[in-house]
Amino acid sequence: MDDRYKDIINLPHYQSKKRPHMSNYDRAAQFSPFAALTGHDEAIRETARLTDKKLELDEMTKTMLNEKFNFIMEHIYDQPEIIVTYFIPDTSKSGGMYMDFTGKVKKYDYLNRILYFTDNTEIKVDDISEIESEIFPKYEV
Repeated sequence: MDDRYKDIINLPHYQSKKRPHMSNYDRAAQFSPFAALTGHDEAIRETARLTDKKLELDEMTKTMLNEKFNFIMEHIYDQPEIIVTYFIPDTSKSGGMYMDFTGKVKKYDYLNRILYFTDNTEIKVDDISEIESEIFPKYEV
């Protein structure tokens, strides 16, 4: 056996008289992992989050939307209920997402091209890609 530690091998475990004994839980916490790069996981999630590109509408779709929009303007005082699919630009990266909204049209701001709904929702007309409603006339094909 090695005789180098013979003088201390049988001594009792040292206990400080100034500091309280640390629990095993607190002792283990000293060696637990920590986030060396604060916010790194969040940045990775944000980068991985997918966004859609805003669709460029063809002329036929623009014409149909314009006809539907004009029909809504003719009946705006009836506060027609419509379903609008529109683009919401992402605030932190390029692209965005498409959302559907159902509501009753209250008014239209011609200057800023914004539709206002009875629940105070505002949607820019230029972001709309589709409008559906039961008020539109049905055409026989």
